[in-house]
Formats: sequence, structure tokens, C-alpha cells
Amino acid sequence: MEINKEVASSHSFNSTLYKVPENQPYRTWYHFQPPQYWMNDPNVLIYMWQHQCTTKEFITFSTNTILMQQPSVRKWCGLTLSYDLINWIHLNHAIKPSEPFDISSCWSGSATIIPGKEQPVILYTGIDDKKHQVQNIAMPKNLSDPFLREWVKHPQNPVMTPPSGVEVNNFRDPSTAWQGKDGKWRVVIGAQNGDEGKAVLYQSEDFANWTVELNPFFASDNTGVCECPDFFPVSINSKNGVDTSVQNQSVRHVLKISYLRRHQDYYFLGKYAYDEGNFIPDVKFKGTSVDLRFDYGKFYASKSFFDHDKKRRILWGWVNECDTKDDDIEKGWAGLQCIPREVWFDESGNRLMQWPIEEVEKLHDKQISITGEKLFGGSVLEISGITASQADVEVLFELPELENAEWLDESEVDPHLLCSKEYVSRSGIIGPFGLLALASEDQTEQTAIFFRIYKTSNRYLCFMSSDQS
Repeated sequence: MEINKEVASSHSFNSTLYKVPENQPYRTWYHFQPPQYWMNDPNVLIYMWQHQCTTKEFITFSTNTILMQQPSVRKWCGLTLSYDLINWIHLNHAIKPSEPFDISSCWSGSATIIPGKEQPVILYTGIDDKKHQVQNIAMPKNLSDPFLREWVKHPQNPVMTPPSGVEVNNFRDPSTAWQGKDGKWRVVIGAQNGDEGKAVLYQSEDFANWTVELNPFFASDNTGVCECPDFFPVSINSKNGVDTSVQNQSVRHVLKISYLRRHQDYYFLGKYAYDEGNFIPDVKFKGTSVDLRFDYGKFYASKSFFDHDKKRRILWGWVNECDTKDDDIEKGWAGLQCIPREVWFDESGNRLMQWPIEEVEKLHDKQISITGEKLFGGSVLEISGITASQADVEVLFELPELENAEWLDESEVDPHLLCSKEYVSRSGIIGPFGLLALASEDQTEQTAIFFRIYKTSNRYLCFMSSDQS
């Protein structure tokens, strides 16, 4: 990751605070992650498209936690800057526990840029002196600072407290706000009441005084808390993204929920009932393979934002490792963000498509290519010439006899089962075939990324799976 030394030197961040062990064999080089400590979800992602900058600039705040062995630790929000969403400059901690409304921790939130003023405002969850989760506001101290290094907390904090029917320790993660046709601001917050998960809607005319809607914006039974709700419109006629406040016939709305019990992100397509103050999903959450998800791997607490410059909706998600707590403490860090992805509707309008943002191409260096190789059952072809432990792979498999693929009855077989460890080494008619990444010379250590082909009554299905055992 490139660091602008001139910019970095202008920030007197504590060299001890950011000290990381020199030997970091498993640390990535092109995913966003802080220099040190545990990182959670990307709290907010601001595109400073009309700020005091001569070039476009992205600023993110991510929840950091000191890796300590005590059962309770405080969290704060780290501030990071980028001009391309690929290379990042770590600045400072923008929001720290300091007041009764956030003295126990500063947790996830979102940013909204107020039109006209072009002022970013952060809504974030604070853990107060009673261990209750409340919502607070922070604003830049100096808008003339292009890096927005200092933030001040609103004198009215907390601006939202757990309403009736919401548990005081499960009321968190305010979304990016959107403005309705009536000029009022709206925001949803993740919540829980017993086994019922909720997204609670609040409204405000001035972004400081908020009132709660009595009926939940969204609810799901037997799921537990709905973390990190994200609500945004997607164009049905174009791959271009749209601003979060757009409400017309040319868009459909998406509600993303992070279900903590499953540690997975799900999204729902549906109708935004503006007058009634709720979201009506096309299909309720079932807890099966038919539910829509952004990703089936390590991916959680995602957040999206609208890039005004390139007219695209960008999605970011948190990826955590499978290490033990002791491993995390020893290496001094844990967690990272996935490569930012652009999202849009597929041709049917019933599912979101996604692809890494175009800026990731600048990471490509030496290219190794092979073509025309024929693979036989049980054979392994080594790709020589790759000396890096991190590579971007594009592969095209040509399969001449698809009609011989195994029959799959989707109503009887859960596709997740066919990608489970139980089936990982089971041979099929077409598959498994694919890649062995990070393989040792004798192949006793490897990560298999493999494919299986099935056919149904009207289509072929390609399953992509990964065996990390």
C-alpha cells in the first residue's frame, strides 16, 4: 500500500500506537486494514465529492479495539483517507470514548452529507455509562481541513435512546440517512426484542431532533438482532448507481441485514412504503439457500455508499480470520475489508450483481498466462512463474459435455450441502475441478477453490466452493 509521506508526516500519529510486529507473513497488502489492533465493520464511507479538495477523496471510519485479554475493552473509530479506494493513509482516531453517552465504547455508524452545506455528519452508536446503546452525532471541527482530522460531538447527544420494545443492549448501527419527499431525514437502526430482529425507523427535520416510528421498518422472527442495516435504491434500467435519497419509478429498494446469530449478510428486495414508514420485502427471510446473500464466504457487516463522481453504488464488507484470540494478540491485528465492489441489478431485476471496482486493476503487475491446456481426471497442472503469495486469478474452463451433468432437484437438495465438507472430496460427473491455491510442493497443504456442474429442468448450475480445512 502506497503512503503519501508528505500527507502522512503532517499527522503526528503516535508511532507506538501504530507499532506492528515486523514479521507479518499473513498480512495482506491490497486489502484495507488498520496498522494495528482488531477491526470491525467499515463504519462509514464518505465520498467527499464537493468538499474543500482539489481531487476526489474517500474517507472511512472503522471500529478499532485494542487486542487485550480483559473480557471488556473499549472501541473507537479510526480515520483513514484514500484517493482511489485502493491505497489508504491512516490518519488518527477520529472519535474516542470521552462522554457519558459513549464512555464505554464508540461503535458502528454511518455518514450523511447534508446538501447545500456539503457538511458530512456522522451518526454512530455509543455505549453509555449504563452500558446502554444510544445513537450520537459527530461533525467535523474544521471544514477547511481537507482530511477532516478532528470531529466534535453534538451537544444534544445522545439523540436517540432505545425505544419501547427494543432491548437496551441491542440498539445499534444507524444507516446512512436519506431524505424523503417531505424534506425529512430518515434513518434505520438495528435492534432486537427477544428473538425478533428489527430495523427501527427514525425521522428528523433538522438532523438533530429525532422521533421514532412506532411500527418497525422491518422485522424478522426467530433471528435475533438485525445488525448494520443498509437501505438504498438501485436503478432498474441502468448499471449506474443512484443517490441514497432517490425515490421514483426507476428504482427498486434494497434492505441489507447482518444477522449476528448466523454471522452472514442477507439482502431483501421489496417495496419502500414511504407513507407507511416501512419496507415490505418480496419474500420473507426463510433461513435457507433461497435467501439472497451478497457473499457465501467470510463477509459480514457490509456497508454501501454512492460514488457521485463515477455514478456507482459501492459495497464494502468486513472479513475476519479464523485465528484464535491468542493468535490475534500475538500478531497484533485482526480483520480487514474486502476489495470494494460495484453493485447493480441483473437482467431479471431479481438479484444484485457485483464486481471489484475498476481501480483494483492498478494492483496488477507481472502477468503469467497459460492457454490450451487439457485437464484429465485426477491430474494437477502447476502454474509456474508466480512468486507472490497474493495473486489475482482469471480462469476460463471449457466443458465440452455439459449435457452429461448430474441431475439436481432444487426443491429437495440444499445447494449449501453440496459445498460442505461432507461433499468436498466426492467425485461427480462434472467436477470437482478448479484451483489449488497456496499449495505446498507436496500438496499436503492447500486451499481448494473448486466447481461442480449440475443440470435442472431448465438450466445448468455451476457451484463454486472453497475447502479451507
